[in-house]
Amino acid sequence: MLSTIIVIFIIVVTAFLWVRSTKRKIVALVEDINNTMNQISVQLSGRFDALTTLLDLTKGYAKQESEMLIGTIKSSRSAITVKSTPDDVYWQEGIISETLSGIVMMSDQYPELIADLNYKKAMNAVETFENMIRTSRLVYNHSVTKLNREIRIFPVSIIGRILGFHQKDYLEEYAGKRKF
Repeated sequence: MLSTIIVIFIIVVTAFLWVRSTKRKIVALVEDINNTMNQISVQLSGRFDALTTLLDLTKGYAKQESEMLIGTIKSSRSAITVKSTPDDVYWQEGIISETLSGIVMMSDQYPELIADLNYKKAMNAVETFENMIRTSRLVYNHSVTKLNREIRIFPVSIIGRILGFHQKDYLEEYAGKRKF
């Protein structure tokens, strides 16, 4: 009788420790995804700031168009958070892409603007942020793959479902993006 109680106790303790360690592993994977989404947020914010700088430079050449694009950015810009979805990121990238298209169209009319050193620096900053976002997408998708794989494999899938964890969506390349 005592040996049965000891065996049951050991099984219960082992199961408890396994569930606890599984939850910790899944939580760590979710935190990796959240951290990467925060990085994407910071990079998108930097990209918006670089666009604002570009627009400030274009004011001297095409004031009305610049002010219209600045208004678009200010009214449409929203923060990407850990609760943001890939669709939220795509929406922000769409705003950036449209604004950048407008800037490029305006600057094509003013060769002296394109030759301006500050304009070139701002365009390089936009491209740098784009490359950083691309890298963060890779990290995000890698983290999502690890989480999705982990919570789909038995028996972790049972614990994941019980604890409310679910698969995450991937960030794919923004379809409307143009190379500038």
